[in-house]
Amino acid sequence: MFVLLEKKEAGCADRTKQVNSFLVMDILEKAQKMEARGEDIIHLEIGEPDFDTPQPVKEAAMQALIAGDTHYTHSLGKLALREAIAGFYKRKYGVELSPEQIIVTSGSSPGMLLIFSVLVEREDEIILPDPHYACYPNFIRFLEGKPVYIPVWGEYGFKYRPDDIKKAINAKTAFLMLNSPANPTGSVYNSRELQELAALDRMIVSDEIYAGLVYGEEQHTILEYTKKAFVIGGFSKVYAMTGWRLGYVIAPPEYIRVMQKLQQNLFICAASFAQEAAVTALNCCDRHVNSMLEVYDRRRHYLLERLKKAGIAPPVDPKGAFYVLADISKYTADSLAFAFEILEEAKVAVTPGIDFGQNGEGYLRLSYANSLKNIEEGMNRLESYLENRLKS
Repeated sequence: MFVLLEKKEAGCADRTKQVNSFLVMDILEKAQKMEARGEDIIHLEIGEPDFDTPQPVKEAAMQALIAGDTHYTHSLGKLALREAIAGFYKRKYGVELSPEQIIVTSGSSPGMLLIFSVLVEREDEIILPDPHYACYPNFIRFLEGKPVYIPVWGEYGFKYRPDDIKKAINAKTAFLMLNSPANPTGSVYNSRELQELAALDRMIVSDEIYAGLVYGEEQHTILEYTKKAFVIGGFSKVYAMTGWRLGYVIAPPEYIRVMQKLQQNLFICAASFAQEAAVTALNCCDRHVNSMLEVYDRRRHYLLERLKKAGIAPPVDPKGAFYVLADISKYTADSLAFAFEILEEAKVAVTPGIDFGQNGEGYLRLSYANSLKNIEEGMNRLESYLENRLKS
């Protein structure tokens, strides 16, 4: 259970030592320093939409502010927003939800903290894909759990194989972590694959923050196949609302009250006017999302073509989020040093694969949440750098 409040300072210090640096932020911050010196940097490292928040969402927030909607809400979140989230899942996936099993949070990370806090006991094991979103193991270790990594491979689209998971499950296994669409791989699990994971009959925590950013295939949620699951969702990626800090958790009803108490102590509630704006996002912004999706898909196709030409494309095209893992294993066994070299020499910011686990080594994550013009220039610089490196 939740272990933070009664820990002594020494214990807290011990836990924070286990929290790794978020390397993409190290790259970004160095790139920003270089830009401050007047250097021209192409940003392909950061996972943030380059679009502005849709105008109807901004107008809804402004109207809420003018109306005085600036006070605490219910700790679970505004009922109108929880009803809108439930309605969205019914429309999109055919899943029936009660607003009482939804908690609105100040972004997906607080939602993750709430879930992990009620599920992770000391020495519990949590199954993660490798590569994985860099923050997962940090949250787990901070709560004194143990990450157990299952390598996922490019030739299988960087997705779990159920037999590998079965071998890792034991009496200490608390849950299986799922991320679809995935960061950093862009992988998307289809209906059959999700059914196979649900059939393992283990608790699943499904990070679906990139839901809505899927190209060329149908999207699903784990909740279509099992009730033994938590879902992490939000507005940052698909609605270009990163700075609004608004997310949500869908949980089995028996966990809601304890998570609500944690929310009351840690965060009280998410911002009231941001919640009001999110109702508009869910109910009125499908065309805005579709427009962004079309642009992302054009960029995805272009970036993959360039990576294939350069001989560093992944073996299976990613179908979701806005990331591609470029295979640079023939150039280096140290993706961190390589990423900093590229930044210094080519003036292109990319994320080292090692940020996402040992099985991410030999890759660079490239984000296409940038303009096609900048992606083209970034690839021109990167190709030139790689050609010169082979010659030297």
